[in-house]
Amino acid sequence: MTQGRPGGTSWAPLWERDVELAAVTQAVEELCADSTSGGGLLAFSGEAGIGKTALLAEVRRIAEAHSATVWSARGGEAVTSVPFNVVRQLLQPELVSLSTEAAREYLGDWYDIAGPALGIVEPGGRQADPQGVCDGLVAAVSRLAQLEWPLVLLIDDAHWADQETLHWLAAFARRLDELPVLVVIAHRPGEAKEGGARHLASVTGMARTFTALRALTPDAAAGLTRATLGEHADAPFCREVWAVTGGNPYESVELLAKVQDSELEPVESSADALRALNRTAKGHGLIARLEDLGTDVTRFAWAAAVLGTSISLDMATRLAGMPRDTAEACAERLCTARILIRDAEGLEFVHPQIASTIYRSIPGATRTALHGVAAAVVTHDGRSAAEASRHLLEVHPEDDPELVEQLRRAAAEHLAVGAPDAARRCLERALKEPPLPEIHARVLYELGCATLLTSPVTTIRHLREALSMRGLDQELRVDAVCRLSQALVHNDQLEEGLRAIDEEVERLDEGPARLRLQAVHYMWEGIHAGEEDSPGRSRQLAALAGPLSGRDNSERALLILRAFDAMTRGENAELVVELCDRALVNGRLAPGLGWTDTEWSFELRLMLGGSYAFADRLDRAESLFTEAVRAYETAGWSGGHLALSHAFLGYVYRRRGRLIDAERSLRESLRLADRVGQGLPMHWEAASMLVDTLLARGHIDEAGAIADRYGFAPPSASTIYVPDAPCVRGRLLLALGNTSEGLAELESTAKALTARDQYNTVLAPWAYDLARALAHEDPERAARLVADARMQAERFGTDTAIGEALRCAAALETGARSVALYRQAATYLEASPCAYEHAVARVEYGIAADSVPDLERGLALAVSCGADGLVAQARGRLSLVRG
Repeated sequence: MTQGRPGGTSWAPLWERDVELAAVTQAVEELCADSTSGGGLLAFSGEAGIGKTALLAEVRRIAEAHSATVWSARGGEAVTSVPFNVVRQLLQPELVSLSTEAAREYLGDWYDIAGPALGIVEPGGRQADPQGVCDGLVAAVSRLAQLEWPLVLLIDDAHWADQETLHWLAAFARRLDELPVLVVIAHRPGEAKEGGARHLASVTGMARTFTALRALTPDAAAGLTRATLGEHADAPFCREVWAVTGGNPYESVELLAKVQDSELEPVESSADALRALNRTAKGHGLIARLEDLGTDVTRFAWAAAVLGTSISLDMATRLAGMPRDTAEACAERLCTARILIRDAEGLEFVHPQIASTIYRSIPGATRTALHGVAAAVVTHDGRSAAEASRHLLEVHPEDDPELVEQLRRAAAEHLAVGAPDAARRCLERALKEPPLPEIHARVLYELGCATLLTSPVTTIRHLREALSMRGLDQELRVDAVCRLSQALVHNDQLEEGLRAIDEEVERLDEGPARLRLQAVHYMWEGIHAGEEDSPGRSRQLAALAGPLSGRDNSERALLILRAFDAMTRGENAELVVELCDRALVNGRLAPGLGWTDTEWSFELRLMLGGSYAFADRLDRAESLFTEAVRAYETAGWSGGHLALSHAFLGYVYRRRGRLIDAERSLRESLRLADRVGQGLPMHWEAASMLVDTLLARGHIDEAGAIADRYGFAPPSASTIYVPDAPCVRGRLLLALGNTSEGLAELESTAKALTARDQYNTVLAPWAYDLARALAHEDPERAARLVADARMQAERFGTDTAIGEALRCAAALETGARSVALYRQAATYLEASPCAYEHAVARVEYGIAADSVPDLERGLALAVSCGADGLVAQARGRLSLVRG
């Protein structure tokens, strides 16, 4: 039995913790044995007072005895709404001691991304990507762990940690196998709220040891009683101590301390007094004991409870409204009564239960008033609006314009450090004040923008209400309509999104604002696969964009949309490239249209890069998407934007024939997308590209596995995918031997694309796959399909399009005619930027012509592309020809 130190009641909760301490000791010894060893996570749970904090204190003692660095933090019930509160407690003491230059060296490229969340860098003016900030914190702690090995992180009361910290902790826990850091957390089960509960469950699910701490047994309670009061404590008295406290270690320690204070004899005749003594440690008994200490002491305790954790004596003094010497005396009396404890950093409550009980005992009106004063004290102390916001959230609405402005500033600060949920709470509270009529719509607009990434439905509600009011100038109103349409489209409400744009267009005269809305309208229609009048829309777009020179971003957006539309329809590729070039400024994205600019939707830049890619300008497409990845990584955006940038860059590699690089980039895209959520459109986009790449590599079973994992079936959402996803799926089904399903998929695709006048045979090569599949059972139809496709390919005019058409035509011919067509296909594809397609054509030509030089050349190309299936085919044929 672990008995702790004789007579040391603070060690009492460690009774019967042998198993837990053995696990801790083993983990610390493994961590300290070798700097290359991975760390791990230990989790302990239990009800209030079960001894979690005491156990973490022993973890610290064990770790420090092994010369480990220990950083600790604690969640608090009063500060769960403060973003990054707990992770700041962990890291700030180390980081604030460094110079700016040293901190930059520690954090590297993540300094400007994670620094604001850690409170060591002033936040910028734009909204930070929450996932990027989380990744920055993971990287920062990972680097610090390498430098500070062996490092132990302790987090107490993790159920009260803020949501942002728990998000980071869940991400960091996944890295612990490869980092020399041990994380130990303690929490109460079932206490975490909302998103925090999900993150905490993820964290505890990764623990190498997860232990639910149990109450003391009667024997342990007796041992504790005698260790505290003396061996003469008799058995009935010891048994009653256990019965009164339920074996709760904290209550047992407090009860025994009160027995000592009251000089009660630990014998059976005194047992009846234990229940009355125990009541003074909690609930009404605790409050009565506090009131007995006097009015000033009670008021100071209320102030401390409102401040919550890391209580500054100076701030508590001002909040309580008393002289400094009076406050000092109150603090001393509260420490003597074992309600507060004092350390080098200030004051803390002895136990969270005490803090909660005292906070809830404050009369409602008084508590609200104290929060209002606390906000003023925090602000007067030179701290930010964000730091004051947790108090402002508790103040009753009373038509205070200044409070609304404080909450708006706090929301902006929360967004700048990557805490949109905290911003949402501030703005929702501001609406209850309520705002003055002239700014009410602006607050609704700001709230809609704050929830755009996390809750499209909430955004829709707030932006619609904002647009129904006066108070938005034209620029802000147009932006609100654009964001509303984006939220509606992302919520699969395309028609409503288009209607919102059209209604606003009718209000506006000709000019940049009207053009912007028209561009957004055409953009959403352009990615909508179920459009009823695609040819008509294309004609309207061509007429609108035709005379534009690209003098502003509205015109540039329309030029990009016209280029994308022309590309999908298979119009001349030179026109597509010319339109794309007109949308750039000196060959680069214009200011305001950059990858991290938010005025225009992300899809617009993807359309630009995609148009270049399918028009055989892979060099420009690669440059654009490489810039996208770099821009998002530099800005700390590691959510959906970065995921899709990796996907499109990967697909450019696929078009270039760099299949191994393509697979790597596409798998990274899916990894990033998985962190954002499940079943999202971006999963389909990246999965389609990866399946296409794996088929090109000849890895058919892997392609099938990816399709199964991401539910790669006919999409329910009405979105156009690049490349055409149903075409890719049809090809996959044929490769897997599911011929009837594959033919049905391709036939359906042919019907849908033809109805929309979309004839780009590179973007959607359904005709070639269908013709090859039908070649034996219906050769006449197969020939017609290829003839039509050749005509469309020649209309588009790229070497890739024409070469691929010739290659398919050759596959349907025999003899000299087939050889001649293969030769032409290889010539065209050699001139194209698509090395894999050239490799296929060269191998097929070598097979048709029995040409060893062409087979060898095709083999070399296939090897350089990473096309393993084609390599095997070429080698097999070469062995036959040479044999």
